This record gives sequence, C-alpha cells and structure tokens, in this order.
Amino acid sequence: MRIRRSLPVVLGVVAVAAALTLIVQLRKHAPPEPARLLPGADGFLYVNLKWVRRANIADRLPPVSHDPEYEQFIQATGFLFERDLEQAAFAVHYAASTPSTSAGATNQARFSEVLVGRIEGDRLREYLRKISSSVQNYRSVDIYNIALEGRTLRVAILGVDTVAASNHSDPLVIQGIVDRSRKLASPFGGPALLRQYYKEVPLASLGWAIFRINPDSSSSGAGTSVANGGLSFLFSKPAVVVASARYLGSVHLRAEAVTPTAADAEQLAEQLSTFLSLFHTAENTVSAQGTDADVKTFFDALQVGRYRNRAVLTATVPPGFLRKALAEPLEATPVRPNN
Repeated sequence: MRIRRSLPVVLGVVAVAAALTLIVQLRKHAPPEPARLLPGADGFLYVNLKWVRRANIADRLPPVSHDPEYEQFIQATGFLFERDLEQAAFAVHYAASTPSTSAGATNQARFSEVLVGRIEGDRLREYLRKISSSVQNYRSVDIYNIALEGRTLRVAILGVDTVAASNHSDPLVIQGIVDRSRKLASPFGGPALLRQYYKEVPLASLGWAIFRINPDSSSSGAGTSVANGGLSFLFSKPAVVVASARYLGSVHLRAEAVTPTAADAEQLAEQLSTFLSLFHTAENTVSAQGTDADVKTFFDALQVGRYRNRAVLTATVPPGFLRKALAEPLEATPVRPNN
C-alpha cells in the first residue's frame, strides 16, 4: 500500500526533474539572450567580450585610440567600450531586403544591435536626449530618434545593462526588440535563420557569425553588404556561412558554408583552396623582407575541407599575428551630437 501511495509522488518528482533538465539543456544550446532579441535579418554577429577578457585575449591587443568625439562620449556617459561592453549582438539587413526611404535612393545595408554592459542609465539617457531630434515612448520605453548620416538611428535602453539600436528605416524593427525584451526569455525564441543554424556553432565560442550568401543580389553595386558582396565571388549558388572563434591557448577559427548539394560544396572548397594559394603567393611576392614568421604560421595552419554539402575552412591564429593584424587600432565611433 505504501508503494502504491508513494508511486505518484515519485513519478511527479521524476517528471519535474526531467522537465527542468530539458529546459536547462535547451537554454544551454539556445542562442545568447541578446541575439534572441534581434529582428529577422540576413546575417547575425555575436561576441562575448566578457569571456574574451577572461581569456586575456584583449590584453594582447593594442589599445583603442580615443579621438575627440569618442572622448566626449566617454565624458558624457562614463561608458568605455573596451572596458564596459560585455556582449554585443548585431543583425545585418542586406540592401536587397531593405526598402528605400525615398524615390530614386540607393538601398544600403542596415544594422540592428543589442549591447550588454555596465552602463550609467541616467547619464546615457541625458546624452541621448541631448543628441536626439525626437523621443518616442513605446511600452514605457523611450526610443531616441537620432539623425545620423542621412538615416535615423533609433536607440532604446531596455534595462539596467542592455541597450538596443537600429538604423533600419522601419520603426517597427526597434519596437519589436522592445516587445521581445518584455517577454519571458525562451530558448525557442529568436530569428528563424538564427534558430536554424545556431546549433552549428561550436560550444564555448567567444564569437560567431551566421549569414546568408546571395550571389544573385550581390551585383547591385553600392549598398551591398560586406558579408554578401565581399564573399559572393566564391559562390555560384546561395549558401549559409557559419563562422566561429574559440580560444584554446590560441584563437581557433572555423567557417562552414552550407551549400545546396555536395557538388556545390566540393566546387566551393576547390575555389577557396585556389584563392588562398594565390593570396599566399602574392603576400610572399610583395613582402620586401620575406614572409613574417607569424604570417607564415597563420597561412600554413589554414585548412580547407568538405563534409557532405559543407565546405569547411579552419585556422589557428598565433597571438603575434593577431597583434599585427590589429596594429592599427579600431576606433569606437559613438553617435555624433547635432549641435
């Protein structure tokens, strides 16, 4: 009798434990929360700077230079990108999928982003209020409309450590990010392209990118995105590229192109091998003092392979090569005041 009475309790506990385990596993393999807040797009990029700093990769890189505009931004907000930014997720809207804002205007790629870090909310709001042309309140969240380079950049502070921005012409894009941030986080959430291909990203990746390659739309000239137009010469058919970076004593890069057929993957692998050989030969030819040891190590580590309908490129980046590749530090460019 005792066994019969306790059996439903035991089964209930087992069911709850199984459900919790499933949820934990789903969250473990789900895209990071900042990426799940992004809108549907043609490409996605994510970097976890918190883990980059823990791996001491940032300490080996040159410091970011502070031009006057960036220094003004720092003084106004107290936010230092290279120190306070912890996670960054970007959505890339290709020119072909972005509507023109006016007749005769050339479409250009647009971007949406979600940034997580240590922010001083009051100071950042004051700065955004100062440089914005108007402020819209949506679901109790202020959206700052900032005129920037002929576009409208919309910025919203989603929480104590999260900021979203988008220069997409449709204001519903930033509103959608606000809507998703107000819902309970779900491992099933996020844009369709991200949900479909994030499982291909290796575990413990410090950063990754997922984007479509559309060769037919890359001939549009001005406004073609870097990801699409910059690589489409290697592709004869549409594909999806999944790239990632992990730190295992050195930075390990992996890029995998998912093509329609195995024959397409084989052709792509051959073209990529030929291109890398030509590039390596050209680099040796133009070098006046011979090939740098770190550069040679990097190119020697490049490997191209194929698995079913996937062409795969792998590389190991020596610390010395990484320092030299970033010898000219990237300058963070905050939004510019109108006055």
